[in-house]
Amino acid sequence: MKEAVLKAKQDLVDEMADKMQRAESVIVVDYLGLNVDQATELRRQLHEADVEFKVVKNSILSRAAQKAGFAELNDTFAGPTAVAFSYEDPIIAAKTISKFAESATVLEIKGGMIEGKVQTLDKINEYAHMPSHDELLATLASMLKDPVRKVAYAVQAIIDKQNDSDAA
Repeated sequence: MKEAVLKAKQDLVDEMADKMQRAESVIVVDYLGLNVDQATELRRQLHEADVEFKVVKNSILSRAAQKAGFAELNDTFAGPTAVAFSYEDPIIAAKTISKFAESATVLEIKGGMIEGKVQTLDKINEYAHMPSHDELLATLASMLKDPVRKVAYAVQAIIDKQNDSDAA
């Protein structure tokens, strides 16, 4: 029986290490004080952002971080700990959690890894407040649209002037 428990724990360490290695970002949070409704809402928002959110024992996370090559994260594995894994967008987990923490002030980012590098809390917060990929594309599209619109107005003005000349 003891061997089965140890095997299950080792499997969980392996799973968490694999997630850490595959993830574009891993954000470690202290969730103490979140009520059930807040925790449910946070999970919903993270799910919509394609971010996986897990509550795992610190000892498991510590061993997994060591195995994945992120031993620097071990300082963050104290107290009530949850981990958000983002496999596509490296800043979406930090951004979503940071935004949620504005209304649920008990939620606190403790640290994390972004694009394979353990980051300081200040750096994670900086990333969290950067525009997302989609926001940057929308801004670029808006910037490109304005000059095209101005050229279209100028061309239309020339056509209108030509039509007025032809009519006279």
